Amino acid sequence: MTRRQSNPAAQLLTVLVLAVTSSAMWAAWLGWDQRRDVHPDGSTTGPYEAWQVIGLVLTLLAAVYWAASHRYFVGAVAGTTAGLTVASFYDWSDDASGLYGIGVGLVMLGSLAATATVSAVIAAAKGDGGRVMA
Repeated sequence: MTRRQSNPAAQLLTVLVLAVTSSAMWAAWLGWDQRRDVHPDGSTTGPYEAWQVIGLVLTLLAAVYWAASHRYFVGAVAGTTAGLTVASFYDWSDDASGLYGIGVGLVMLGSLAATATVSAVIAAAKGDGGRVMA
């Protein structure tokens, strides 16, 4: 069985495409809703609804699946993580409390863990097992 070599240019292109796609999907799903909902008891929620976040995740899952199933694991993980991190930083950087940095860090760590896990599951399902190539 021959081992297919990874093309560095294709990996870089995949990183860039997924980063742009992730940022664009953030803008499409979450970027337009910037108001917090105030409930009758005075509590606030938001600005995002659960369906918006679920839509973002499902949309990005398709892109990550494509990249991982074509053995572009670095692109799937790094591109999606970079795109979501940049988008969240841009979206939240006007927060006066200064806590946006913690949120951005959590988005980065969460998207890194989630995309790495999804890519590993796809590699195992596709029969690539432990041969995850960079």
